[in-house]
Amino acid sequence: MRWIMYMTASSISVMKIKPAGIWMRFIGALIVCLLASCASLIGPRQVELPLSQLQAGLDRRFPVNHRILEIFDIHLSRPQLAILPEPDRIALTIDVSVARPLGKQPWNGSLEMSGQLFADAARGAILIRDIRVNRFALDGLDESHQQRITKAASLVTENIIKDLPLYSFRPEDLYRAGVQFVPSNVTTTSTAIVLTLTPVK
Repeated sequence: MRWIMYMTASSISVMKIKPAGIWMRFIGALIVCLLASCASLIGPRQVELPLSQLQAGLDRRFPVNHRILEIFDIHLSRPQLAILPEPDRIALTIDVSVARPLGKQPWNGSLEMSGQLFADAARGAILIRDIRVNRFALDGLDESHQQRITKAASLVTENIIKDLPLYSFRPEDLYRAGVQFVPSNVTTTSTAIVLTLTPVK
Protein backbone atom coordinates (compact mmCIF):
# COMPACT_ATOMS: atom_id res chain seq x y z
CA MET A 1 0.00 0.00 0.00
CA ARG A 2 1.37 3.44 -0.94
CA TRP A 3 0.78 6.64 0.99
CA ILE A 4 0.90 10.24 -0.18
CA MET A 5 1.09 13.38 1.92
CA TYR A 6 -0.64 16.60 0.96
CA MET A 7 -0.74 19.94 2.72
CA THR A 8 -3.78 22.03 3.55
CA ALA A 9 -3.84 25.50 4.99
CA SER A 10 -3.92 24.19 8.54
CA SER A 11 -2.45 20.74 8.55
CA ILE A 12 -0.68 18.00 6.75
CA SER A 13 -2.86 15.01 5.81
CA VAL A 14 -2.03 11.52 4.61
CA MET A 15 -4.06 9.82 1.84
CA LYS A 16 -3.98 6.17 0.83
CA ILE A 17 -3.55 5.26 -2.86
CA LYS A 18 -4.86 1.87 -3.91
CA PRO A 19 -2.79 0.60 -6.86
CA ALA A 20 -5.24 -2.27 -7.46
CA GLY A 21 -7.87 0.14 -8.80
CA ILE A 22 -5.38 1.72 -11.18
CA TRP A 23 -4.28 -1.68 -12.45
CA MET A 24 -7.88 -2.79 -13.05
CA ARG A 25 -8.55 0.31 -15.14
CA PHE A 26 -5.35 -0.26 -17.08
CA ILE A 27 -6.19 -3.91 -17.77
CA GLY A 28 -9.72 -2.96 -18.88
CA ALA A 29 -8.37 -0.39 -21.33
CA LEU A 30 -5.87 -2.95 -22.64
CA ILE A 31 -8.63 -5.51 -23.27
CA VAL A 32 -10.67 -2.94 -25.17
CA CYS A 33 -7.67 -2.12 -27.35
CA LEU A 34 -7.01 -5.80 -28.04
CA LEU A 35 -10.60 -6.44 -29.04
CA ALA A 36 -10.60 -3.42 -31.33
CA SER A 37 -7.47 -4.70 -33.06
CA CYS A 38 -8.74 -8.29 -33.54
CA ALA A 39 -9.78 -7.56 -37.12
CA SER A 40 -6.18 -6.70 -37.98
CA LEU A 41 -4.81 -9.68 -36.05
CA ILE A 42 -7.17 -12.18 -37.71
CA GLY A 43 -6.79 -12.35 -41.48
CA PRO A 44 -9.15 -13.55 -44.21
CA ARG A 45 -10.35 -17.15 -44.05
CA GLN A 46 -11.74 -19.47 -46.68
CA VAL A 47 -14.87 -21.59 -46.57
CA GLU A 48 -15.50 -24.44 -49.01
CA LEU A 49 -19.13 -25.09 -49.96
CA PRO A 50 -19.68 -28.41 -51.79
CA LEU A 51 -21.99 -28.47 -54.80
CA SER A 52 -24.46 -30.70 -52.92
CA GLN A 53 -24.87 -28.05 -50.21
CA LEU A 54 -25.46 -25.34 -52.79
CA GLN A 55 -27.99 -27.53 -54.59
CA ALA A 56 -29.88 -28.16 -51.35
CA GLY A 57 -30.04 -24.43 -50.64
CA LEU A 58 -31.26 -23.71 -54.15
CA ASP A 59 -33.95 -26.40 -53.94
CA ARG A 60 -35.45 -24.63 -50.93
CA ARG A 61 -35.98 -21.47 -52.99
CA PHE A 62 -38.04 -23.20 -55.67
CA PRO A 63 -40.61 -23.39 -57.14
CA VAL A 64 -40.92 -19.72 -58.20
CA ASN A 65 -44.01 -18.18 -59.81
CA HIS A 66 -44.25 -14.94 -61.76
CA ARG A 67 -46.71 -13.28 -64.15
CA ILE A 68 -45.52 -12.06 -67.54
CA LEU A 69 -47.23 -9.68 -69.96
CA GLU A 70 -50.05 -9.46 -67.38
CA ILE A 71 -51.50 -12.55 -69.02
CA PHE A 72 -49.25 -15.57 -68.68
CA ASP A 73 -48.04 -17.17 -65.46
CA ILE A 74 -44.54 -18.63 -65.47
CA HIS A 75 -43.65 -21.46 -63.11
CA LEU A 76 -39.98 -22.32 -62.47
CA SER A 77 -39.08 -25.60 -60.78
CA ARG A 78 -36.43 -28.32 -60.37
CA PRO A 79 -33.25 -26.24 -60.65
CA GLN A 80 -30.12 -28.25 -61.44
CA LEU A 81 -26.76 -26.69 -60.64
CA ALA A 82 -23.40 -27.54 -62.24
CA ILE A 83 -19.92 -26.03 -62.06
CA LEU A 84 -18.43 -25.08 -65.42
CA PRO A 85 -14.78 -25.42 -66.46
CA GLU A 86 -14.68 -21.66 -66.99
CA PRO A 87 -13.33 -19.83 -63.92
CA ASP A 88 -15.97 -18.99 -61.32
CA ARG A 89 -18.95 -19.78 -63.59
CA ILE A 90 -21.88 -22.11 -62.99
CA ALA A 91 -24.62 -23.59 -65.17
CA LEU A 92 -28.25 -23.74 -64.17
CA THR A 93 -31.03 -25.78 -65.79
CA ILE A 94 -34.62 -25.08 -64.78
CA ASP A 95 -37.95 -26.63 -65.74
CA VAL A 96 -40.33 -23.96 -67.07
CA SER A 97 -44.09 -23.99 -67.40
CA VAL A 98 -46.05 -21.09 -68.91
CA ALA A 99 -49.77 -21.16 -68.12
CA ARG A 100 -52.15 -19.82 -70.74
CA PRO A 101 -55.39 -17.95 -70.09
CA LEU A 102 -58.82 -19.58 -70.16
CA GLY A 103 -57.56 -22.74 -68.51
CA LYS A 104 -55.74 -24.15 -71.53
CA GLN A 105 -52.91 -26.62 -71.08
CA PRO A 106 -49.63 -24.86 -70.18
CA TRP A 107 -46.56 -24.82 -72.38
CA ASN A 108 -43.79 -26.84 -70.73
CA GLY A 109 -40.12 -26.66 -71.45
CA SER A 110 -36.71 -25.95 -69.97
CA LEU A 111 -34.22 -23.16 -69.60
CA GLU A 112 -30.44 -23.48 -69.63
CA MET A 113 -28.35 -20.56 -68.45
CA SER A 114 -24.90 -19.83 -67.10
CA GLY A 115 -23.50 -17.05 -64.95
CA GLN A 116 -20.60 -15.82 -62.87
CA LEU A 117 -20.59 -16.15 -59.11
CA PHE A 118 -19.97 -13.10 -56.95
CA ALA A 119 -20.06 -12.31 -53.25
CA ASP A 120 -22.54 -9.67 -52.11
CA ALA A 121 -21.08 -8.31 -48.86
CA ALA A 122 -24.16 -6.22 -48.04
CA ARG A 123 -26.52 -9.20 -48.26
CA GLY A 124 -24.06 -11.76 -46.90
CA ALA A 125 -24.82 -14.00 -49.86
CA ILE A 126 -23.54 -15.50 -53.10
CA LEU A 127 -25.37 -14.37 -56.22
CA ILE A 128 -25.11 -14.87 -59.98
CA ARG A 129 -24.31 -12.11 -62.48
CA ASP A 130 -23.38 -11.87 -66.14
CA ILE A 131 -26.18 -14.33 -66.87
CA ARG A 132 -26.35 -15.89 -70.34
CA VAL A 133 -29.44 -17.71 -71.52
CA ASN A 134 -28.02 -20.55 -73.60
CA ARG A 135 -31.29 -22.29 -74.44
CA PHE A 136 -34.96 -21.67 -73.76
CA ALA A 137 -37.57 -23.90 -75.39
CA LEU A 138 -41.27 -24.44 -74.75
CA ASP A 139 -42.97 -27.50 -76.22
CA GLY A 140 -46.13 -27.05 -78.29
CA LEU A 141 -45.74 -23.29 -78.74
CA ASP A 142 -47.01 -22.19 -82.15
CA GLU A 143 -45.02 -19.84 -84.35
CA SER A 144 -47.22 -16.81 -83.66
CA HIS A 145 -46.41 -16.95 -79.92
CA GLN A 146 -42.92 -18.40 -80.06
CA GLN A 147 -40.83 -15.24 -80.27
CA ARG A 148 -42.92 -13.05 -77.96
CA ILE A 149 -43.48 -15.58 -75.17
CA THR A 150 -39.97 -16.99 -75.27
CA LYS A 151 -38.33 -13.57 -75.14
CA ALA A 152 -40.54 -12.31 -72.31
CA ALA A 153 -40.21 -15.50 -70.25
CA SER A 154 -36.46 -15.54 -70.78
CA LEU A 155 -36.11 -11.95 -69.59
CA VAL A 156 -38.28 -12.52 -66.52
CA THR A 157 -36.40 -15.68 -65.58
CA GLU A 158 -33.05 -13.96 -65.97
CA ASN A 159 -34.14 -11.17 -63.61
CA ILE A 160 -35.49 -13.66 -61.08
CA ILE A 161 -32.24 -15.65 -61.02
CA LYS A 162 -30.15 -12.48 -60.82
CA ASP A 163 -31.86 -11.46 -57.57
CA LEU A 164 -32.04 -14.96 -56.11
CA PRO A 165 -29.24 -15.82 -53.64
CA LEU A 166 -27.48 -19.04 -54.50
CA TYR A 167 -26.37 -19.27 -50.88
CA SER A 168 -27.05 -17.02 -47.86
CA PHE A 169 -25.00 -16.91 -44.67
CA ARG A 170 -26.57 -16.76 -41.23
CA PRO A 171 -25.34 -13.83 -39.08
CA GLU A 172 -23.53 -16.23 -36.73
CA ASP A 173 -21.64 -17.75 -39.70
CA LEU A 174 -19.97 -14.38 -40.32
CA TYR A 175 -18.92 -13.78 -36.72
CA ARG A 176 -15.88 -15.49 -35.23
CA ALA A 177 -13.55 -14.79 -32.27
CA GLY A 178 -15.24 -11.45 -31.70
CA VAL A 179 -14.67 -10.34 -35.30
CA GLN A 180 -17.27 -9.62 -37.98
CA PHE A 181 -16.54 -11.07 -41.44
CA VAL A 182 -18.02 -10.31 -44.87
CA PRO A 183 -17.90 -12.47 -48.02
CA SER A 184 -15.46 -10.87 -50.46
CA ASN A 185 -14.45 -13.31 -53.21
CA VAL A 186 -15.66 -16.54 -54.84
CA THR A 187 -13.70 -19.14 -56.79
CA THR A 188 -14.64 -22.61 -57.99
CA THR A 189 -13.20 -26.10 -57.99
CA SER A 190 -14.57 -29.09 -59.86
CA THR A 191 -16.89 -30.04 -56.98
CA ALA A 192 -17.28 -26.95 -54.82
CA ILE A 193 -17.03 -23.20 -54.54
CA VAL A 194 -14.49 -21.55 -52.27
CA LEU A 195 -15.52 -18.35 -50.56
CA THR A 196 -13.13 -15.87 -48.99
CA LEU A 197 -14.37 -14.17 -45.82
CA THR A 198 -12.64 -10.90 -44.94
CA PRO A 199 -12.66 -9.35 -41.45
CA VAL A 200 -14.33 -5.96 -41.11
CA LYS A 201 -11.76 -3.39 -39.96
